[in-house]
Amino acid sequence: MSNTFRTLDHADVKGKRVLMRVDLNVPYENGVVSDATRIERTAPSITELADKGAKVILLSHFGRPKGPNPKDSLKAVAAEVAHTIKRPIKFVSDCIGAEAERAVAAMKSGDIICLENTRFHAGEEKNDPDFVKGLAKLGDLYVNDAFSVSHRAHASTEGLSHLLPAFAGRTLQAELEAFEKVLDKPERPLVAIVGGAKISTKLDLLGNLLERVDVLIIGGAMANTFVMAQGKQVGRSLVERDLIDTAQKIMDQAKANKREILLPVDAVVAEKFEANAPSRVVDIDAVGGADMILDIGPKSVSQVVSVLARAKTLVWNGPFGAFEMEPFDNGTVEIAEAAAELTETGKLVTVAGGGDTVAALNVAGVVDRFTYVSTAGGAFLEWLEGKPLPGVEVLRQR
Repeated sequence: MSNTFRTLDHADVKGKRVLMRVDLNVPYENGVVSDATRIERTAPSITELADKGAKVILLSHFGRPKGPNPKDSLKAVAAEVAHTIKRPIKFVSDCIGAEAERAVAAMKSGDIICLENTRFHAGEEKNDPDFVKGLAKLGDLYVNDAFSVSHRAHASTEGLSHLLPAFAGRTLQAELEAFEKVLDKPERPLVAIVGGAKISTKLDLLGNLLERVDVLIIGGAMANTFVMAQGKQVGRSLVERDLIDTAQKIMDQAKANKREILLPVDAVVAEKFEANAPSRVVDIDAVGGADMILDIGPKSVSQVVSVLARAKTLVWNGPFGAFEMEPFDNGTVEIAEAAAELTETGKLVTVAGGGDTVAALNVAGVVDRFTYVSTAGGAFLEWLEGKPLPGVEVLRQR
């Protein structure tokens, strides 16, 4: 990776003003950050720069404000970052203009400041040249450590790279190196798990993966549409009837490309969509008219685990069932545990990402046991779809 992208290994930061794009858009309720994963991930990059004598200037968005709004201020989140890295961070109530310029001018080597929410200015999302210049005035170098927003060509994710020497932070570097192992230079067999509710949101993803993987495992409610394409009934399960022909085309494409698609062979069904609803296991061709498929069954779990046991690389996006409700989390949890065990014994490289996927792996308690789990949602999906990410492309060594 370091031969392709400019990283901190290529940067002389001592005494320099470093504009660092981080993702501090963390869940925040009742004055408390409920999930500090993104802060914890980027903390080593922040402290490395400060320890090397940089003047570290943190940039981030928070929420989706339409102009300045106290409820979307980064002030409380900046305090959480300071608590995490155990160093003082001065908060500045704007990200451009006189106040920001004064705060930066007063910095000494090793100091860290956090500027206010970049999205308080319309120029951020528009990548407005004047706004980009206003940010660039504050720095000598730019570091992007926010893969999760690098699919957006915004001022603080893409625009700054055209005005300042630009580098990938350690978190972004780790993501890119993990992804390279999975899709660019994977050890084979390469297996992908794609779950979740809808095919419609993952058509590009399925198309790109079928060009690259050896086995594509389809789970979650989206599998129901494929099951119907096979001529089977799924009762009252969530299904996209208008995409049954599309599902059939995807299966035909897989066959033509000599790729294997794995679908459930049994299912856990219930008549109510609620936790601990009475449920039973049925073969996939024996789903009753009143049934809803809420998880894969034990035969399907065994089938997936068997495929993983002979794989070398796994990329995972999307759960197998309604993992938020017991007992319909069993399929996802058992497969996650099997993948984690194979990872720990050095037999499998495992990379997972996407909001629901991370939540499901947290339920299984295996996040720390995978090779890499990305906190990115949209950016992870777009990368899996094979789309160039603007915030990453500008960091390529020319």
